[in-house]
Amino acid sequence: MTTTLFRRLIDEQELRDPRAFLPRFAEQARLLAERDGDVRLATLVPAASTFEAWYYGQRLPNRDARRVLVAWLGYSIDRLWAPAPQAADTSRGDALDCGDVDLHEMRRGAAMAARRARDFALGAEQGQLGDETLGYLQDEVRRITAEYPKKPLSTLFDDLAAAQEDAFRLIEGGRARPSQLQQLYLLSTLLSWHMAKACHDLGDGSSAMMHARAAGVSAEKAEHPALEALVCGLKSLIAYWSGYGADAIFHARKGAAEHPHLRGTVSVWLPALEARAAALVGDAAAAAAAVDQAARRREAVEPDDLDELGGLLTFPAEKELYYRVETDVLLGQTTAGTVSDAERAVEAFTDPAAPHWAFGDEAGSRCNLAVLRLHADELDGAADALRPVLDLPRAQRNRGIVISAQRVHHALNRSPARSALLARDLGEELTQFSPATPPPAALPRRP
Repeated sequence: MTTTLFRRLIDEQELRDPRAFLPRFAEQARLLAERDGDVRLATLVPAASTFEAWYYGQRLPNRDARRVLVAWLGYSIDRLWAPAPQAADTSRGDALDCGDVDLHEMRRGAAMAARRARDFALGAEQGQLGDETLGYLQDEVRRITAEYPKKPLSTLFDDLAAAQEDAFRLIEGGRARPSQLQQLYLLSTLLSWHMAKACHDLGDGSSAMMHARAAGVSAEKAEHPALEALVCGLKSLIAYWSGYGADAIFHARKGAAEHPHLRGTVSVWLPALEARAAALVGDAAAAAAAVDQAARRREAVEPDDLDELGGLLTFPAEKELYYRVETDVLLGQTTAGTVSDAERAVEAFTDPAAPHWAFGDEAGSRCNLAVLRLHADELDGAADALRPVLDLPRAQRNRGIVISAQRVHHALNRSPARSALLARDLGEELTQFSPATPPPAALPRRP
């Protein structure tokens, strides 16, 4: 029988006996629960027979147990269940782990030093505001904008909150010249916009809207029409994922009506948002008209300064395809063309190195494809599409992803294959992934 790396590591730690392994596993589960804030893990411990099946390579751990083993042993689950390498390889891995710890400490120290340098720069320029302070905020905005769609919010939130507070303080401090003040309002808009998105991702819709309104005030002060339209789009997005379809339509239409001459991709985003929201309330005609409007706007796009910043501030064609598929899914349109578009949307978000890639868009695209495959009674295909979503770490399960997963669960419960063993296992994983009850209005109106 092939010895797995998991078995080798357990043997090296003299944990072959379940009476030795299980207490260590429980300890690691509690540590991971504290680190990730996941109370479910605090009491997780497998049965002795389950451990024996792991040890002899007869069974893979479930999702939560995988998380514990990966965090504890320092290897991916695929690596742990692959044949064990030579002993020299594992010892080399231990040496690399030590190096990783040193590197982590150095990076933590560098980050602390950077924050101290920021505080010095913000306080050193007495009297009138200097260029270095504005430069710091501009750099932070660029970094946060670029990283937000690609990294867990937990890695950015503190910096985002600090930068927003700095922008507010500098605006209110009376030190900025008129030209600087306009720039500060622009930066304040972008930081408040991302903070609104962050609160939304955390499931706090009320705080999200408050930050969005602050972004709207700053956008007006900055006299930046594209930013004002972007804020309307964000309000539409927040309302959509909260199940308020009519409000989402209102904000999207308001942004388009008040700024008809925009040529950046925000002009495409607004009708695409309207299409999804119209589909959510079951208005197929309005959804189709909005999809057509987005396509016409795409043909006239001239990238602007928001597109140059990138991140969530631009709306590439790949994302427009994802929105269009979601519109069809919400309307219950499961034609061969829709399935083909859904597969193309997933393919468009499979490369994390692509400039338009965002983990939320990949997850949403995969959930849409899973729903379509369930409607076509393709349970295996739905499970394949959904697997990378279910494997997302908790820190990346934002509100949109959770609602998307709940839509898959909704479709699974109405699938002819719902009694199959795979369907029951998938349903259990979906329940663990997003145990909260979704807003009913955020689910499709059609089966």
